[in-house]
Amino acid sequence: MKYLLLLLLPGLAVAATDPGEDTGPFFLPAFPKPDPIHAFADMKTYSAPGRVWRQPEEDWSGARRRISADPVWAKWLSDRRAEVDDWMSKCRDRVEWTAGWGHEFVSPLDGSFLTWTTAVPGKEVAFLSSPSDPHVSITPKIFRGWVLNFRGRHAVKIHDAARLWRLTGDVHYAEWAAGQLDFYAAHLDEWALRNIHYGPSRLTEQPLDEASVLIQLTEATRLLSDWVAPARRQMWFERLFLPEAELLNQSMHRIHNIACWQRSATAQVALLYNDPALWRTAVDGPWGLRQQLECGVTSDYLWFEQSSAYNEFAAQAFVSFFTAAAMAGRGPSLANEMAIGENLFLAPDFLRFPNGALPNPADNSRLRYAPLANTLLEAYRVLPTPLGLAIARKTRTWETLIDPPAAASGAPPTLPLVVSHDFQSTRFALLRAGGWQVFFHYGQLTASHAQAEALNFEAYYGDRAVTTDPGTVGYGSPLHKGYYSRGLAQNVLLLNGEGEVPAQPGDLLNFDSIHATVTAAQPFYCPGARAQRNLRIEGNRLIDTATITTTDGKAQLLGLALHLQGHAVLPAGFVPAPDFAADRPEPFRYWRDVVVATFRGHAEFRMVYPDGFMLQITFAVPGEFRIFYGSAPDAPPARNEAFYIETKGTKAIFTTDFTPLGLRP
Repeated sequence: MKYLLLLLLPGLAVAATDPGEDTGPFFLPAFPKPDPIHAFADMKTYSAPGRVWRQPEEDWSGARRRISADPVWAKWLSDRRAEVDDWMSKCRDRVEWTAGWGHEFVSPLDGSFLTWTTAVPGKEVAFLSSPSDPHVSITPKIFRGWVLNFRGRHAVKIHDAARLWRLTGDVHYAEWAAGQLDFYAAHLDEWALRNIHYGPSRLTEQPLDEASVLIQLTEATRLLSDWVAPARRQMWFERLFLPEAELLNQSMHRIHNIACWQRSATAQVALLYNDPALWRTAVDGPWGLRQQLECGVTSDYLWFEQSSAYNEFAAQAFVSFFTAAAMAGRGPSLANEMAIGENLFLAPDFLRFPNGALPNPADNSRLRYAPLANTLLEAYRVLPTPLGLAIARKTRTWETLIDPPAAASGAPPTLPLVVSHDFQSTRFALLRAGGWQVFFHYGQLTASHAQAEALNFEAYYGDRAVTTDPGTVGYGSPLHKGYYSRGLAQNVLLLNGEGEVPAQPGDLLNFDSIHATVTAAQPFYCPGARAQRNLRIEGNRLIDTATITTTDGKAQLLGLALHLQGHAVLPAGFVPAPDFAADRPEPFRYWRDVVVATFRGHAEFRMVYPDGFMLQITFAVPGEFRIFYGSAPDAPPARNEAFYIETKGTKAIFTTDFTPLGLRP
């Protein structure tokens, strides 16, 4: 199983929360979802009329035949054995190692995640590195982040060793895997109980990572159950699995992507040991998986925290649970929930830009693409789709070995057409016309993972990114709260240099797909101001009208930030602005090489994109205004070029006209 956070660590859901973020609403109403089974019907594979789920198989005898008959499968197995053998010979966990937070395993230079290796920092290697930072000193925080990565990978290798035993019969793998479970059961209480983030944990610094490790150990135990003595298996329950499940049940009493992982882990322990009480808490409890699906998935079948990363992250938690539950015979009782979970990883296809990239609202750490190939692959055994089955047929994994996908039939699968649509339940809108595709993020449903980006937009012309959202970096980096979460990092209105606060749903005033226009307002945009934005496509022009008004009647600095993926040809009159960050909020410190010029009424610029495409941008602002232009942080190590337009008064209307000029001669 591969999870989607930036570390891309198989089997470990690395630190998907900001430690200070647990401030959103704990109680949410259920989003209406009247017929999830038949939503997106053209994208599904029904195992029977009205049934989207499938009974997963686990055919180890057939797997052995496939290994014997197919040289490619034989090579695959040889590689897996070599990986596990190498790990078993070199790596062991230690009680004295304290696991930290994955988002602190980052470069102090730009917040990029460090490159992980098995070499123990400080003992086997003197420094670490990232793709953009070749020499990173080892600090206690960074070492603890390394330990977290190690422990997650170690759990995956325990699972893999159990699989190798089931496939090959080599008892060496069973003995090693069981020995590791003995180790964790024997020493669990020796790891200090910590409550650093939002709940208690022992093996890791936060319960999310605890849940991810526990899922791997649960699967390993299930595979070893026919080999290990019942008393030993029961000892693991009493000294490892039950204490861990009870620990996970103490936190995340709310609707949240992390709660999905914690309940998924405890539900899988309940299945493994047939524990009805654990099952009721994990599945049917007030913060159980049914409630997470009812209240966390919007009527648009998107995750309410809005981030494309956490949408898929939550979907993967459900897929892990559904697979285990269906294998244990619980599929019929979860049919409706499985339909909702399947829709959660299909819905993003309707938001994708022409190059497949997904919009990047909230604090997503890297760009995602549709279709969600990893999740479609993970789900094919229990929630098969034409796309997921097509991916599985081309992929060799443990799952495709023991449960081969059905042979192809009919036409190759295709993605749905993207059209203008109001995703009102999720506070998104999409316009598509005249060569443009515009994503409008007009409000939020929770403070969890929200950035100061209400009324933000992203735009493509054809398959060319004109302006995009950079997301964020590792939460342990000062750049996360100091820049990426703040208004200047978004295409938003600013009051005295700051954007929206707190997160709010806003008001959709108008959406017209025929005329390709949308208007939304934030009546309480921030203390002291209200805001409104209209986006419309006229022919081949995109026109943005953004308005900010002070609510106390006093003149303030009113601004607009705009980030672009091209390079501006600046007219005469721009001069260096060395005092750009002076007397302004912290995010202004992170822009470089800033220049400034003063205009009245309007200003025109020609943007040149890497492929030679040209775009004319015209800013219209009543009266006198200043335009600052500089280099701004993008997803590290990249940077983009950006405008900051500023005037002073009680109301400002910023009108921006984007007119394509074609390719440069």
